[in-house]
Amino acid sequence: MFASATTRPFSGLRRAILKSGAIVSAFFLAACDPMAATDRASGPETGQLINPSEPVRVALLVPAGTGSQDLEWLSRSLKNAARMAAGDAQGASIDLRIYDTAASTETAVAQANAAADAGAQIILGPLFAEGANAVGNAMLPRNINVLTFSNNTQIAGGNVFILGNSFENIADRLVGYGTRQGKRNVLVVAEDDVAGQLGGRAIEAAIARNGARLAGRVNHPVSISGIDAAAPRIAQAAASGNVDAVFMTANNQAVLPYLTETLAAAGVRSPSPQMMGLTRWDQPNDRLRMPQLAEGWFAIPDQSLQRQFEARYAQAYGEAPHQLASLAYDGVAAIASLARNGQRNALTTSGLTQRAGFSGVGGVFRLQRDGTVQRSLAVATIRNQQLVILDPAPRSTRGFGS
Repeated sequence: MFASATTRPFSGLRRAILKSGAIVSAFFLAACDPMAATDRASGPETGQLINPSEPVRVALLVPAGTGSQDLEWLSRSLKNAARMAAGDAQGASIDLRIYDTAASTETAVAQANAAADAGAQIILGPLFAEGANAVGNAMLPRNINVLTFSNNTQIAGGNVFILGNSFENIADRLVGYGTRQGKRNVLVVAEDDVAGQLGGRAIEAAIARNGARLAGRVNHPVSISGIDAAAPRIAQAAASGNVDAVFMTANNQAVLPYLTETLAAAGVRSPSPQMMGLTRWDQPNDRLRMPQLAEGWFAIPDQSLQRQFEARYAQAYGEAPHQLASLAYDGVAAIASLARNGQRNALTTSGLTQRAGFSGVGGVFRLQRDGTVQRSLAVATIRNQQLVILDPAPRSTRGFGS
């Protein structure tokens, strides 16, 4: 941990990733260090054929049983959202069976095997990357596909598909929008922890895909002293005339406010250069009042659709859903839509990766043959202490391009 006085405000950032507000972002799930997925081939057809006239047997793996208040709320939300989606599956029948895994990889594998023994045709979950990777390896010989709630693209492929919104998806949306606005020379600023480095690589890949130029990269420790040491280098690069945008990973909760405040004091703030972030800058709500975040760009799901889901959930269950609850709804709803269309291959690679994609809680999404997900996102900013949408989320997968 961090013992020195200069790093004390950041000490809580190293605690369990599901503690307090850290779990509100699926981004933190990418910090899990996955096992190598060498036992799974990438790309071939996998998955069970179904009889569309019979119920589809779906096993839901949730991290209940740890004793953590946050994880119990998340697990309850995943269960309830999945039940909602099953209830909404008009024209299809979902036989949903729920298995608690705590936060244990071994338990997740054991429960997945128990579900398969009971006839499960597809696995929805688990939450953490390591567990999802292990479950994928265990289910491959049984020809069962896994739709995990993780957002870690390192475990995607073969019979494992991620539902969580990935760094790659967010970076691609923002860099693509930026290039259309003339912001082609991008400086990457990343924490030196696992999530920060994964995020940095995702931004660099998005820069290459969208025809932009990597104008440099600055890594910094997750500490006040580390940020203080990195800020002059960032400011010097921004003032060089070779940088149009500064794209920050800023995954840890305390990093974004302090980093952007420090840079603003050094003259680095939107719109010149344009500041961008992998995380949502409008949450928690007090960030709307932080002047250094004004006019920065970040990506968010379709808020009108999200609010509709949250209102329905609260009315049905008497509490607000966890932010990740939508992933369980999306997974069940996607399965139901394929079964409703009478597709025997609904649960196979070709069925799950249909080009038309699916309608999700936060907008349309499409699973890729490499196991990753494309999710519809809006580009947003903060202006006059209000959330402002600069570019709406596409309403169909045609907005994703090729």
